[in-house]
Amino acid sequence: MNPSDDRPLVALTMGDVAGVGPEVIARAWGETPLRTLSRPFVIGSRFVLERALACVGGTAQVQPINQPEEAEPSARVIPCLEATEQDLADIPPGRVDPRAGRAAYDFLTTAADLALEGRIDAITTLPLNKEALRAGGIRHPGHTEILAERCGVSDSDHAMMLYLGPPIGASTVGLGVLHATLHVPLRRIFELLTVPEIEAKILLADRALRPLTGGRNPRVAVAALNPHAGEGGLFGDEECRIIAPAIARAQAAGVDVTGPIAADTLFARALAGEFDAVVAMYHDQGHVALKTMGFEHAVNVTLGLPIIRTSVAHGTAYDIAWQGQARTSSLIEAVRVASRLILGHRQLGFPVAVR
Repeated sequence: MNPSDDRPLVALTMGDVAGVGPEVIARAWGETPLRTLSRPFVIGSRFVLERALACVGGTAQVQPINQPEEAEPSARVIPCLEATEQDLADIPPGRVDPRAGRAAYDFLTTAADLALEGRIDAITTLPLNKEALRAGGIRHPGHTEILAERCGVSDSDHAMMLYLGPPIGASTVGLGVLHATLHVPLRRIFELLTVPEIEAKILLADRALRPLTGGRNPRVAVAALNPHAGEGGLFGDEECRIIAPAIARAQAAGVDVTGPIAADTLFARALAGEFDAVVAMYHDQGHVALKTMGFEHAVNVTLGLPIIRTSVAHGTAYDIAWQGQARTSSLIEAVRVASRLILGHRQLGFPVAVR
């Protein structure tokens, strides 16, 4: 490795090999932005990556490595760290397979351990399948929960932010969306929403955006839960009983936060540049809005960990997997955001974890 090369060393975890992850990596490798933004290498399976290159007509060669320090990526070379003992030779495309689920877990935990050791700067993950995880004996529903356990972070101390960055060259911050509740049934949302939980997500949003704002106070907005923000209690009292007190506590802590604002108008205002971050009350309230704004460029960022992790915002796309159709824009953006976060932390002297 060239010691003068200060580009962030970013591990790309292959995800579920029955899905589009391997071919997205293979196709993206031919695009200059992936390598100018960072020094990427793959944590996955050499055999699967070679198949993916053949699938998309890629001309690069896979270079087996034993440790990330050996990675010397170039247009012609894809360094790959083998990270599973699962036999992936006959995994059928586009179908749930326990071997693929277990391998995706192995790829991710290998990357997490390297990041915790300080041997890589960030992780960018390709999608895994929750059903395949379960079939492979993994009890966690997804990346965020696996990483939190691996890093020793409690459930209440981490969050996933869906982030839509500004166009390349623009001076704006972009928009981050955090969720007070995430991968839970809708019926449980009301019992899980509390003043401390919402306040914690507001504070996390404030800290998460600082490496992207240059240190200035991010402008945070909090979504209402009920239609028309409860209409003074006519459509529910969660706004005045839970959400507003959480906002008041965050304001007292010095956060530039506004709300609760009815969700049907909030995201239009945020997209117009009025806010840098939104705290949504549940998964689809935030995801539907932001993915509608920019599905191919949205990125997941896990907050509250002692490592930096970004991810594509799309799933395994089993319906088109291994047909050479998957697009690369979300992966390119995920690496760009990881690099921006790393550089922002360096410039501000922040620790890696956004807590």
